[in-house]
Amino acid sequence: MRVVTTGAAGFIGSTLVDHLLRDGHSVLAVDDLSTGHLDNLAESADNPRLTFLESDVVADAARREMTAYGAEVFFHLAAQMDVRLSVADPLADARRNVLGSLAVLESARGSGARKLVFASSGGTIYGDQPRYPVHESAHVDPICPYGAAKVCGETYLRVYRHLHGLQTTALALGNVYGPRQDPHGEAGVVSIFASGLMEGRPTMIFGDGRATRDYVYVDDVVEAFVLAAGPAGDGLRLNIGTGRETSVRQLHRLIAEAVERPDRPKIMPPRAGELRRVALDSSAAQRVLGWHAHVSLENGIIRTIDWIRGRAAVAAV
Repeated sequence: MRVVTTGAAGFIGSTLVDHLLRDGHSVLAVDDLSTGHLDNLAESADNPRLTFLESDVVADAARREMTAYGAEVFFHLAAQMDVRLSVADPLADARRNVLGSLAVLESARGSGARKLVFASSGGTIYGDQPRYPVHESAHVDPICPYGAAKVCGETYLRVYRHLHGLQTTALALGNVYGPRQDPHGEAGVVSIFASGLMEGRPTMIFGDGRATRDYVYVDDVVEAFVLAAGPAGDGLRLNIGTGRETSVRQLHRLIAEAVERPDRPKIMPPRAGELRRVALDSSAAQRVLGWHAHVSLENGIIRTIDWIRGRAAVAAV
């Protein structure tokens, strides 16, 4: 099968690309490298079934190449994913996340693709809810522009399904973590805490530390994308998470214990647009796709720490 993957040099996208290539598929990997890294694709760089395109998905040249590739399935993961940046510059966020999603949908339609699988956000689209874990039937109520852009992307999915017969599935992801997540970026608290503690740098918690998140390991998330490429889940949003709430303070303690460093984060003022709780009911994904999370948070933290250590060892050579 021929597939297009956007955001392919990001940590989720590159892990998905590697999985697809191992399964024998041919992949057009698209990334503008604004936050992704070519190093993430090093494992598959010499694979003849991989074609890499460095471009913004909105660019005319990228749209022409995605359309001409003749893919059966599009995986759309390219996004501006910093909630704080979306609050500070909502226009820039919308250009990347709303227009980007529309451009990829147009490319999928023009190419005659069967299906598009969209990376949505299982926290920001729902906002604050009265009941947790949150089910897909909950009313969407984003409190930041990033979440609003993801809701807009899901709306466009429904439009293209009705107008053009394009099969679509939106995966509302929990807080994804694991190897290849940038430990020096603005998102990805597991990698940020782990690298900071291991290097003896200060670690910071914004707010009182009681905010909770639903941490789901990257390999489990990639499995959900692969399963969603089939006919199941057409027209649906499916939550992809564990249903387990872990506070930021608890997470810091778990990581500090794993790397054998003092558990003494610096407490900072809360930031605008941040949610108090995230926990996702993923029973629909289990029923529709046969998916469930396999990797526990404790095990996933160890795997992520091992990756950071391995990367540091290579850099030191």
